[in-house]
Amino acid sequence: LTEATYSHQAYVTISQAIEAYNANPLQNRIAVLAALNFNGGGHINHSLFWENLSPASSPDASPDAAPKLVAEITRVWGGLDQFKQAFNATLLGITGSGWGWLVKDDVTGLSIIMTKDQDPVTKGVPIFGVDMWEHAYYLQVRERQWESVSGRSANNVR
Repeated sequence: LTEATYSHQAYVTISQAIEAYNANPLQNRIAVLAALNFNGGGHINHSLFWENLSPASSPDASPDAAPKLVAEITRVWGGLDQFKQAFNATLLGITGSGWGWLVKDDVTGLSIIMTKDQDPVTKGVPIFGVDMWEHAYYLQVRERQWESVSGRSANNVR
């Protein structure tokens, strides 16, 4: 929980960025906007991430807990295993730092997207996300990122 608290607290600096934005002349606001996007996006992304966590033993972690979602995943990808493969491929395609997301759009339905760094999802509704920033897995798996994705994240996608 220390890592979670530390990481999440770092993004709460958005209020300071808003104050700086309002206090700066127009020509200096661009740099402040970058801080707002980074810290605000980090806060949003991590808030969504924490809300989606549950112990593997929890009834909420069972596919039975979300039959409509499982049915839609099956319709789009052919099943949960195929979805996990597609999601893994997206996660491993992230260069540097970022997030992998399952999102729902009213027009296109479910899709897998990635966002760079702390950029939040701006199109569609995020169903869940996986943090691929190094701090999210490094202390547990060191340089074995693939094992982190295929073993921990993907096998727990329900």
